[in-house]
Amino acid sequence: MPQLVVTTRDGDVHHVEASSGRSVMEIIRDAGIDELLALCGGCCSCATCHVHVEPAWFERLPAKNSDESDLLDSSADRNVTSRLSCQIPFDDALDGLVLRIAAED
Repeated sequence: MPQLVVTTRDGDVHHVEASSGRSVMEIIRDAGIDELLALCGGCCSCATCHVHVEPAWFERLPAKNSDESDLLDSSADRNVTSRLSCQIPFDDALDGLVLRIAAED
């Protein structure tokens, strides 16, 4: 089964089973990684599912839309590989995607 590799804020690494057709946020949340709050449930109306994608994977993702970019602007921990995990649709081509949960704002 495809996987995500998720590093938490304290450095713990989790290999999470993933399935196509779900957002990366849903996969992380359903794996029980509680520090990814995802308060809006994936509606792209908060930034509590902010992650940093490993640079080697970043270019494989669909481009950010303006709403996502605006929400990321509110984070002090934004960097060039910042994404909202609710806006990353997972498919088998992303098997092995590596990301780190961003600092809480």
